[in-house]
Amino acid sequence: MTASRLLLAASFAALTMAAATAASAQTASPARAPASASTAFTLTTGTPRTPEQLAMRFDKADLAFKVMPETKTIDAVATLDFTATAPLEQLVVELDTIFAVSSVSIDGQPLDASQWANPDGRMTVTLPTPLAAGQTASLRIAYSGAPHQAKNAPWDGGFVWAQTTDHKPWIATAVQGEGCDLFWPCIDHPEGEPARADLHITVPSDLSAPSNGRFLGKTDNGDGTTTWNWTAAHPDTYAVALNIGPYVEMTADYHSRFGNTVPLHFWRLASDRQDRAEALFAEFPKMLDFYESEVGPFPFGDEKMGVVETPHLGMEHQTINAYGNAYKLDGKGYDWLLQHELAHEWFGNQMTNTSWDDMWLHEGLGSYMQPLYARWLNGDRYMEAELATMRLALHNTFPLVSGKPQDSATVYTDATGPGLDLYNKGALVAHSLRLLIGDEAFKRSLTRLVYGRPDPRPGNFEPLYASTPDFIRIVNEESHRDLGWFFATYVYQAALPKLVLTRDGDRATIAWADTAGAFPMPVEVEVDGQLRTLPMRDGKGDFTAPEGAHIILDPHNKLLRQLDFIDAYQARQREDNGPPRPRH
Repeated sequence: MTASRLLLAASFAALTMAAATAASAQTASPARAPASASTAFTLTTGTPRTPEQLAMRFDKADLAFKVMPETKTIDAVATLDFTATAPLEQLVVELDTIFAVSSVSIDGQPLDASQWANPDGRMTVTLPTPLAAGQTASLRIAYSGAPHQAKNAPWDGGFVWAQTTDHKPWIATAVQGEGCDLFWPCIDHPEGEPARADLHITVPSDLSAPSNGRFLGKTDNGDGTTTWNWTAAHPDTYAVALNIGPYVEMTADYHSRFGNTVPLHFWRLASDRQDRAEALFAEFPKMLDFYESEVGPFPFGDEKMGVVETPHLGMEHQTINAYGNAYKLDGKGYDWLLQHELAHEWFGNQMTNTSWDDMWLHEGLGSYMQPLYARWLNGDRYMEAELATMRLALHNTFPLVSGKPQDSATVYTDATGPGLDLYNKGALVAHSLRLLIGDEAFKRSLTRLVYGRPDPRPGNFEPLYASTPDFIRIVNEESHRDLGWFFATYVYQAALPKLVLTRDGDRATIAWADTAGAFPMPVEVEVDGQLRTLPMRDGKGDFTAPEGAHIILDPHNKLLRQLDFIDAYQARQREDNGPPRPRH
């Protein structure tokens, strides 16, 4: 470590110790009795922002955590910097009421207990002096307690307090479905990203604490604990993560096709089989090269591509993706979990959905990268096998996009939203779109969606927000046609379109049914081994087929459509096994 980095690490440690001292000395706002359980409001994410949250820019989150495995509790100090974009009398953030808040201050001025309130986990802080547009305020909150524990992470998330096989503490956070407010005060909405987050994570000295962004050094506190310091630019709110355990760090460099060098880091358990860990680590550069070739440069090359082994399955934590797949092989030729979570560095962390209603842009486009990667590695057979598996899992009960604001619980639950269709149907929609407009237009559309420009290079882009209408506009421009009909049926309608074949002598007719209006989706037809394409401009097409000829509609499976044999299969599966659980 250079002298400058050691000095920076020491300064962070000093700040952390000062924050803790100030927290203990603060008496102006005594701790209030914490709630016994997280509220329903806290246990979802993405509810509409308040007028106050819409009137402020989140400049920085400085988060100091002391994690105590023996009591399963944390002591924390959060300093949040905001700039008013309109006149502002209050600051509003979200924080679980399960914590005892010991002090609240604005710009170093302690607040009386009457100046803030946290009903249901939406904390409102009255500013001592109202802000005009352009003025700034620094909100400091000291809090402590036992954070919400995950029941079945990552699907039912929170803190995971586990142990390794040799009985060492193994701790992780996974809060995509519940939100950042489970352990730090934030704006719990996709558009609530801070411009920067600094993290200071204090843990027992025999453990490591890898986290988001760049490593700024660690400090031995002389009391059996060590503070690990990190800084990350524009972190996705639920992607801020704590990971603590007896890790061994593996490192290498990836030399990008864009000319820069990306640090690679993998924190594996010390008890892992080294050969399996090395085999997984060898997949990192291959996956990066695929994504850079198909979408564009790794978005966080100036920080790292990081992966950490976790006691839960996985999650797309920005630059520190959670990996819990136990090095399993499934015959695909790659680790599906690592590949999927890495997709979210592009579809989720670089390009973030403006609303949970647009979550298919994360999950669907990210999931489509897996069959594309299978083809990139091993050819068409392996891509088609993955697509066929996805097709068997579709529900088609709710549209991918409702067109109205949604929270995470609604979107991810099959009973109220698209659920698993976000992944599988989203991927199959992307596949049909690619085959309709061609590889080059599809690739250009993804690049513009993710980076906001057609020519991304390291250093010429920043993370951005995007919506389904944004994607439709980009696809229309890149394909030079109006494809509103495509998205109306596949994205905004739940039911799949149906292709109906009728025969009359040597004439055959096919027609699209169950569509959201006009649906001029071309259809390939094979008649006794002869292939032809029907343009279907008015949703219909006819062709000659001698009586007794064998007809195959869509023989190359380019189209996403209703199929009777799959409906029968799904009904039997539900009867026998119940619904599957989503992936992250």
